[in-house]
Amino acid sequence: MLQEKRVVTCFLESDGEILILRRSQQVGSYQGRWAGVSGYVETTADEQALVEMEEETSLCGEDLKLVKRGKPLLIEDEKLGVKWMVHPYLFHIKDRGKIKIDWEHKEMKWIAPKDIDNYQTVPMLKETLARVYK
Repeated sequence: MLQEKRVVTCFLESDGEILILRRSQQVGSYQGRWAGVSGYVETTADEQALVEMEEETSLCGEDLKLVKRGKPLLIEDEKLGVKWMVHPYLFHIKDRGKIKIDWEHKEMKWIAPKDIDNYQTVPMLKETLARVYK
């Protein structure tokens, strides 16, 4: 029986590119894989999205503009024994220079959304992105 965990995955968009982050060795799962800004839902998904954005990129509400909230996606990971309920978000930002990543990531990169297949990502990141980005 898979344990269900609710998470948010937030994508940042600027000038037609999206931000992906490489997970550090200090996180609990998918170390070294590329991901969006993500975290476990502790309150509501909407509130958690903003909390994670602030923690992981040091951007606050006024730096972000919500573009789209996507339909949640169920991702089963047999190996980890987890069923992830992913709540996707897309935010637009003006100033890329304000981003400061925390210990959860070791690298960040702005990419064209169509190039996401070129990266080793967390499970179904492309499908998650498709829920909020056309």
